[in-house]
Amino acid sequence: MKRKVCVVVTARPSYSRIKTALKAIQEHPDLELQLVVAASALLDRYGTAVNNIENDGFKISSKVFMVLEGENPTSMAKTTGLGVMELSTTFYNLQPDIVVTVADRFETMATAIAASYMNIPLAHVQGGEVTGNIDEKVRHAVTKLADVHLVASKGASERVIRMGEDPASVFLTGCPSIDLAIEIMDKPGLDFDPFMKYGGVGAPIKLDEGYIVVMQHPVTTEYKHARKQVEETLYAIKDLEVPAFWFWPNVDAGADGTSTGVRAFREIEKPTHIHFFKNMEPNDFLRLIYNSKCLIGNSSVGVREAAYLGVPVVNIGSRQSGREKGLNVKDVAYSKTDIEAAIRGQIAHGRYESDPIYGDGNAGKNIADLLAKVELKYDKKIMY
Repeated sequence: MKRKVCVVVTARPSYSRIKTALKAIQEHPDLELQLVVAASALLDRYGTAVNNIENDGFKISSKVFMVLEGENPTSMAKTTGLGVMELSTTFYNLQPDIVVTVADRFETMATAIAASYMNIPLAHVQGGEVTGNIDEKVRHAVTKLADVHLVASKGASERVIRMGEDPASVFLTGCPSIDLAIEIMDKPGLDFDPFMKYGGVGAPIKLDEGYIVVMQHPVTTEYKHARKQVEETLYAIKDLEVPAFWFWPNVDAGADGTSTGVRAFREIEKPTHIHFFKNMEPNDFLRLIYNSKCLIGNSSVGVREAAYLGVPVVNIGSRQSGREKGLNVKDVAYSKTDIEAAIRGQIAHGRYESDPIYGDGNAGKNIADLLAKVELKYDKKIMY
């Protein structure tokens, strides 16, 4: 009998982080994929990642609507609580042998709590990493709830073990998003028209003149400053006058401040060199980044995929504090002057050497093979 593996995808970045593993699980002779799509991955205002998932040929076992409006700490807490309730029902109906949760978003906590209290073995992808804001607490809390740890780097593996987890349950698989990055490097050209395929808002950009990509999310522990923080970046990009693709933020506390800042800037300044997008398919997004002059903002893409792709990155603020980073990343504060200077410096430097900090391109297969043979248990071995 095939082992039923239930993977919960709750946001657009979570899909790119697990896509190749989903494919490997789906194709594995000893596994049955149960795919649950939930939270902001279902919402149009955040790019409706569910459409990309379905277009990639994955059958969705259940859709879980659980996001409360507000984009503040209270709505995040309530969304997590609602997620525990809804996902518990989903797991009861699907009866999985093991649940897989991804990374460090607050919806990930709901997945982990529901599976743990239902005595369903829990596998956690990307535990053991270090960052700023609430993600740090969520990631490590999920690690303690998880039974199987599928980590992306050697440093992450060591941290999980230092947290008291059984070394026999910790597996260095690499990050599935690096699998996608390798696919991009094999065929590096920009083989699609972003404007024809995704629309977006703003004047079209002449791609042959070169461009930059911006993705800045609010920091949940600094959510009251989200608008001011994004305005520093907006005006740096305005004065830089380099064509730019700008992507909307995740559904986090402060997202309304970030979005309001972007909309007000767009209305007042009417920039002709910035084009705004909600979302792209993971492969298209990485291809866009690979062919850019620089990636700016605070997305983990800058320290994961961009390191492997050798793309220059300007990382703003505290959101990625503590991450293992390659030489391609330049850290700056929320300062228009510093951001602009760093971008100019990174553009002048050009592409960096590829750095495989987060994997070698076999993570998806590694994860599927482990899920097929790992011992299924939901009690902890005392390691203290």
